[in-house]
Amino acid sequence: MRFIHSSRLFELSMRPLSRTHWTRQIASRMVYLMPLKAVGTAAFMMLFFWAYFGVLRSPLFPPTVMPLTVLDRWIPVTAQAFPVYASLWIYVSLPAALLKEFRPLIMFGLWMAAMCLFCLGIFWLFPTGVPPAGIDWRLYPQMAMIKDVDASGNACPSLHVAAAVFAAIWLDRLIRAIGVPLVARWVIWLHCLAILWSTVATRQHVVLDVLAGSVVGAVFGIVSLRHAIRSAPSREL
Repeated sequence: MRFIHSSRLFELSMRPLSRTHWTRQIASRMVYLMPLKAVGTAAFMMLFFWAYFGVLRSPLFPPTVMPLTVLDRWIPVTAQAFPVYASLWIYVSLPAALLKEFRPLIMFGLWMAAMCLFCLGIFWLFPTGVPPAGIDWRLYPQMAMIKDVDASGNACPSLHVAAAVFAAIWLDRLIRAIGVPLVARWVIWLHCLAILWSTVATRQHVVLDVLAGSVVGAVFGIVSLRHAIRSAPSREL
């Protein structure tokens, strides 16, 4: 019996691992097409901001002020929200960095662009703005910088929120495919929720903007993910 048991252990030890450790998978995925991913992400953001500010400078109609809800009054303004708000630009870059095949990478970029164009179209046709916060933004220098650069007309749906939800849906699928521990999924969704909170805590948006942006991000995220998986040669991300 000892001989059989030892032989069984030896046989198991000699079998090749069917799955590469998740840390190695992440490293190999991030190296894959790294120059293309870096240049593509930078170019995407440059084109986005060019279109974004172009639309906000010339809306078809004066912006409609969005109404406040009880939740808007419950969520206080805080300077701690700014780093979370700004972290979106790293957050939305993570899915592309972790994709291991060219076709899903292109699908991610095209669907993200489609969502941005959809929201920009709404901002142009039906511009909306947040009500005056009644705050001296000189007390919040970092947020004052956003207020000086940003323009009215881009409130609903919140594209900031839509992009976060879109990225979270892709990241959730990616980390499951890689086999990352479950805690990572919690971190991804908690970070997403924190970004949603930050849009209200910086008074960039109101709660209704966040709800609308969440719906837009969820619809585009789910549809794009299914499309990308079907088009991937391996049928997996």
